[in-house]
Amino acid sequence: LDKRLRDRGLDPVETPEEYETAWHAELPTVKDLVAEEAENVREVGGLYVLGTERHESRRIDNQLRGRSGRQGDPGESRFYLSLGDELMRRFNGATLEALLTRLNLPDDVPIEAKMVTRAIKSAQTQVEQQNFEIRKNVLKYDEVMNQQRKVIYEERRRILEGEDLQQQARDMLRDVVTAYVDGATAEGYSEDWDLEQLWTALRTLYPVGVDHHDLVDSEAVGEAGDLTREELLDILVTDAEKAYSQREADIEALAGPDAMRQLERNVLLNVLDRKWREHLYEMDYLKEGIGLRAMAQRDPLVEYQREGYDMFIGMLEALKEESVGFLFNVQVEAAPQAPTVGAQPMPEGLRARGIGEEKSRPLTYVGPSEDGDAEVQRHDAPEAAKAGAGTRRERRDAKRRERKFARRG
Repeated sequence: LDKRLRDRGLDPVETPEEYETAWHAELPTVKDLVAEEAENVREVGGLYVLGTERHESRRIDNQLRGRSGRQGDPGESRFYLSLGDELMRRFNGATLEALLTRLNLPDDVPIEAKMVTRAIKSAQTQVEQQNFEIRKNVLKYDEVMNQQRKVIYEERRRILEGEDLQQQARDMLRDVVTAYVDGATAEGYSEDWDLEQLWTALRTLYPVGVDHHDLVDSEAVGEAGDLTREELLDILVTDAEKAYSQREADIEALAGPDAMRQLERNVLLNVLDRKWREHLYEMDYLKEGIGLRAMAQRDPLVEYQREGYDMFIGMLEALKEESVGFLFNVQVEAAPQAPTVGAQPMPEGLRARGIGEEKSRPLTYVGPSEDGDAEVQRHDAPEAAKAGAGTRRERRDAKRRERKFARRG
C-alpha cells in the first residue's frame, strides 16, 4: 500500500494530509487484492516452502514456514540439512558422519527417518535451553545497572520537578568536608596530620575562613596533640556552612531572590547527567572484561556486582564534591533584561505578594557543562514559550514553508 501511494507521488512527510486521505481510500482495495491472491494460492495447493538449513530455534523455523501446511492452510514445507551445518556439527555430527561412512552410503542419497527428525529436534531444544540460560545470565548483569538507574532517575525527577534542594546542597557540603577531614586524619594522631594539605584541598572547594595555624595554637585547643578529629570537623563544617550562607546572600543580592535555588538545580542536574554518562561508559568497560575473572576461580557476576557497587558509590562521592565546587566557584552574573514595549500592569493579586514592584533578573552563569566551563544562560519565560509556540501541525507547516522558500532561493 505504501509503495502504491509513493508511486502516485504521495509522501507521508511532504504531503501528510493527502497521504492519509489516500491511505484510507486505498486500503479496502488492497485488502481485496490480498484476499484474492491468497485464494489463488490455496486453489493451486498452497505454498511450498523450501528450507536450506534448520535454525537453532524451532520458533524461527515455524516463522519461516508461516501457515504453509499448518493451521488448516494447504501447502508443504521441507528442510534440507547437511552434516556440515552448524547445528549438526555441534551435536554428534562427527558420530553420525562416521556411521554413514561405515554404511558406505552414496553422498547423493537423502536420509529421511523419524530418528533424524527427533535428533534435530533434540539438538534445537538443547540450543534453546543454552540460549535461555545466556539471556537469564545477561538479565542478572542488567539488574545491577537497573538498580543504579532507579537511584539516578529518582534524583533527576526531584530536580526537574523543582523540589527545594537547599538542604540537599548543605548535606553535600557537610559530606564533602567530612570526607576531606577523614582522609587527612586517618593516621590517628594529630601530630601526624597534614593540615597544610587539608587546607589546600579545602580552598579548592570554598573560601576557608579559618587558619590551621591559629587553630592549632588556639588556647581553646592547646597543644597540637590536644586537637581531636571531632573538634576539627566541627570547626570546618561550621565554617563551610557560614561560607555557603554568605555565598547565597551574595548571589541573591546580585540576581534577586531564589537565585541560589535556581543555581542549585542547574548545577546538580548538569553534574548529575555528566557523571552518570561517565559511569555508564565505565560500567561497559567493566562488563567487557569481567568474564576473565572466571580464570581466577571467581564468579564474574559476583565480581561485577561488587565492583559495580564500589564504582557507583565513588561516582556519587565525586558528584557531591564537584557540585559543591561549582556552587562556590561558578561565575554568576545578572543578565541585562531586554526593555519591554507596552508592558501590561501586573494583576492586583500578584502585587500583593510583592511581585509587581521588582522582578528577579535572570541568571547567566558559566558552567557546569560536559567540559565543565560552558556558559549557560537562563532566559525569560515568554521568550522560551515563544520558541516552542504552536501546535505540532503548525510547526510542521512552518518547516515545510521554509524548505519551499529555500528551494526557490
